[in-house]
Amino acid sequence: MKQLSLVLSIIATGISGYLLVNQLSAGKKVSAPVTTTAAEKTATPEHFKIAYFDIDSLQNKYEYFKDALSELKKNEESMNKDLSAMERNYQAKIGEWQKKGATMSQSEADAVQREYAQMQQNYQQHRMKLEQDLENKKLDYKKKIKTKIEAYLKEFNKDNTYSFIISYEPELMFYKDTAYNITNQLIDGLNKEYKQK
Repeated sequence: MKQLSLVLSIIATGISGYLLVNQLSAGKKVSAPVTTTAAEKTATPEHFKIAYFDIDSLQNKYEYFKDALSELKKNEESMNKDLSAMERNYQAKIGEWQKKGATMSQSEADAVQREYAQMQQNYQQHRMKLEQDLENKKLDYKKKIKTKIEAYLKEFNKDNTYSFIISYEPELMFYKDTAYNITNQLIDGLNKEYKQK
């Protein structure tokens, strides 16, 4: 989620810089008055508005996001329990081998070595599979959250009040006008939509 907000913030900063340069260079030109439509007026720099939402607040208050985190924690705990059980079984098997240690023949010791190597390989493969499954679930939730936010913002801004709606990141933005903060509206709307579903 941090990477998404970072990318969106960088894009918004770049666009803001471009528009500022455009605005300043447009002020130097003298041209004849041109009649414009209402749609064109909303696109002019003096009507250009950027709204923002605080990504940290969204993560803390959006119920779907909290439910997703809770589900991921359960999956991670389940993964750890599964791996711990596997380790306990392997430790018990190793304990048995150690008890027989002195009485084993060379062929038995070789068989134990092969089985031990196979156990290690099985454990590593199983752990990697579980970790990949968990990572896929995280990516899936991130994608779903992003899609939900985008869909809601599209509906929220259907009257074209804002030219851009970005996520606020303290490291990237140095000033924000709270008049254009839509965080609470976004959280309320997303939570209402989530409860209805």
